[in-house]
Amino acid sequence: MSQKTLVKPIISLGDLEKLDIRVGTIEKVEEGKQALFVVNLEPKRMMGEESEGMLFDIGHADGLVPVLAMPEKPVPAGTRAE
Repeated sequence: MSQKTLVKPIISLGDLEKLDIRVGTIEKVEEGKQALFVVNLEPKRMMGEESEGMLFDIGHADGLVPVLAMPEKPVPAGTRAE
C-alpha cells in the first residue's frame, strides 16, 4: 500500500463515543469483520487528517503485508482486550 493512501472504515465501538480513525496499512476492510483497536490515544495527524485510534495489525513493522488482528469468534462491539 502506498504511504499516501488512507482508509476511513466505519467502526462500531459499542457504548464508546464515536471515534474518527484512519487506517494506513490495511488495503481492504471487509464489512462485518471485527478487529482490535487501541482507542485511548491522543489524536494524531495522518496525511492532513486526524485519527483518534489505532488499528492493531500484524506484520507491518516487519515489512510484511499486514493482516488484521481479529477475535477467534464474534464478540460484542466495544469489548475490551486485556
